[in-house]
Amino acid sequence: MTVTPQITVSDGRLEVRGRTVLSGVPDNITAAHAAGAGLVDGAFVGATAGEAKSHHVFTFGTHVPVPVQAVVDDAADGHLRPRRPAGDPIHPHRGPCRRRQRRRRQRAGVPGDAAAAGGAVPHGAPGQRPRPAPYLHREAGDKAVQTEQGMNSLYIHAGTNPFDTITQAVRPLRSTCRHSTTGRRKRLPSFVDWFGWCTWDAFYTDVTADGVKQGLRSLAEGGVPPRFLIIDDGWQQIGSENKEDPGVAVQEGAQFASRLTGIKENTKFQSEHDQDDTPGLKRLVEETKKGHGVKSVYVWHAMAGYWGGVKPSAAGMEHYESALAYPVQSPGVTGNQPDIVMDSLSVLGLGLVHPRKVYNFYDELHAYLAACGVDGVKVDVQNIVETLGAGHGGRVALTRAYHRALEASVARNFPDNGCISCMCHNTDMLYSAKQTAVVRASDDFYPRDPASHTVHISSVAYNTLFLGEFMQPDWDMLPGGGVPRRGEGHRRLPDLCQRQAGEPQLRPPQEAGSPRRLRAPRAAPRQAHNMNKCAGVVGVFNCQGAGWCRIVKKTRIHDEAPGTLTGSVRAEDVEGIAQAAGTDDCTGDAVVYAYRAGELVRLPRGATLPVTLKRLEYELFHVCPIRTVAPDVSFAPIGLLHMFNAGGAVEECTVRPDEDDKAVVSLRVRGCGLFGAYCSRRPVKCSLDSGDVGFGYDADTGLVTVDVPVPEKEMYRWALEIRV
Repeated sequence: MTVTPQITVSDGRLEVRGRTVLSGVPDNITAAHAAGAGLVDGAFVGATAGEAKSHHVFTFGTHVPVPVQAVVDDAADGHLRPRRPAGDPIHPHRGPCRRRQRRRRQRAGVPGDAAAAGGAVPHGAPGQRPRPAPYLHREAGDKAVQTEQGMNSLYIHAGTNPFDTITQAVRPLRSTCRHSTTGRRKRLPSFVDWFGWCTWDAFYTDVTADGVKQGLRSLAEGGVPPRFLIIDDGWQQIGSENKEDPGVAVQEGAQFASRLTGIKENTKFQSEHDQDDTPGLKRLVEETKKGHGVKSVYVWHAMAGYWGGVKPSAAGMEHYESALAYPVQSPGVTGNQPDIVMDSLSVLGLGLVHPRKVYNFYDELHAYLAACGVDGVKVDVQNIVETLGAGHGGRVALTRAYHRALEASVARNFPDNGCISCMCHNTDMLYSAKQTAVVRASDDFYPRDPASHTVHISSVAYNTLFLGEFMQPDWDMLPGGGVPRRGEGHRRLPDLCQRQAGEPQLRPPQEAGSPRRLRAPRAAPRQAHNMNKCAGVVGVFNCQGAGWCRIVKKTRIHDEAPGTLTGSVRAEDVEGIAQAAGTDDCTGDAVVYAYRAGELVRLPRGATLPVTLKRLEYELFHVCPIRTVAPDVSFAPIGLLHMFNAGGAVEECTVRPDEDDKAVVSLRVRGCGLFGAYCSRRPVKCSLDSGDVGFGYDADTGLVTVDVPVPEKEMYRWALEIRV
């Protein structure tokens, strides 16, 4: 069979499926295709130079506007922000450092992988909107590491389905970047199934053992006892060598140069009344598990130990061979998004554990935590490592060494693969992490910054498109909280959490949530979709009114009254909904249950359901394929109607024939509350665990409702049967 490449570089043009995307492509740009027969939809694009250097900038030609759907990562903190599809410049592209501290108001940035695409040199005919000229940076991060070519610097893949295209584009990384593993091959830690609480937004770095216990009691009293706990920044032994000197340019943010002085907990987690030698952290973990029903406890630490690394020559820490290193950022990142943390560390330095000792550091730290009953770690500030590659073979080599050590230690000390990665969207990390399965997909959630709220939703939805191929994305924290410092938010937290958790166990969707395909005008509600085992869910949000301002370099509200938005939802908005139906008895029709409105609508194949949202409003639509289960009888399971992810309660749905042309729909259900299903005629009876139960039926909509009680056992699955 003849090989037909879909992406070619020839005669000064880069063409995708016969359409010119770039013109004026220099002769030093090449394309190499994957081996195989038939259509080849992907190509590695590379470049050659006349001399060996540690930093190359290769121009790609001139962008030719074509109708394509694109997402541009122009924020160094990991946000993906949608742009106009044609005519807008392509802005500096690279990975993230999330803002962490309440006192920090700017954002952090790091360079990308050894080869990262992005940037723009606007040009065009007079009077025309400038056309972007994409270019590729190849930065080693170490002046001693030089090359004159990069043949596999950029991989391009073409397709008509944006979700399948991204998935297919990631596959070649397993062979080309031999250190990479996709998320579908990784083991998810068990905490993802449980409702959890992180101490950060309640206490920031002022967290104490008493505060943790108070927070757990507060949540339990509100009816939402967490089963997963993260003790965030504030528990470690740290010190600062910074002296307040008016002659030092960097003063604000100097707290980020604090360095780790010991691997054990600080005095805030010790009690002066204790008579034994039991570590305070161990006592706290035991109390959270025995007294509060917590199943998993994680603690925070930075990739370098702490924000400012490990203090060189600290007592008991000398064997880690920590030495001061000074971050060197990519010029494109500093111009796009300066950051107070990087500025601080660039002046005051970071105590970098030597790569040959970093496994010992992680192993001793994690072994101590495991001995205290800790089940995993939230490893933050990961992107800082790639700015410290000088003298260590470059940033890719250093990042890879650190991640190998981290994952080896996690595998040894936390058998549940207990690790959450944060501030880590740089491709160096994503391509180096073979084991880590959970990634923070966003900037922090800032409950006191209204401008960030809608941007947070949009950013995470778009980040998930790429990050979801490598790890399970984490959307950060919920607003509200019944612990100190949370103001009025605690009044609505129990209801909010109960709608997410109900019982302490969560019902997360099967896949990483993704934005819906664009098929509406730009001024339309933001939509994201996901799949459960038997149905899908579409979240619709009015996210208008705020965005990133390149002038002040922060998120700002640009429209206080953006108005009402109108759009529509259809079953086909959920990618994979046909596969969820998966049987010959599916009609192609679906029912859609609107969570906030409490309405059930039957949609014929291809039909749409209008939706109108005011500013900051949302709606969740649960999309359930309809099956013909008996002659003239249609059925679709919905789930627990009062839950955000109603369909997550349905783990299995089977149909068996019964006498008199009847049928029995057997459902395996977890959770408790009001269960809903669609049936085109009133059921004969319903039973729960073989016992008959009462049910409600709305003849106008076909909604069947059954009260599912609280199970006596956690993780219990109910056997619900509906005879129709």
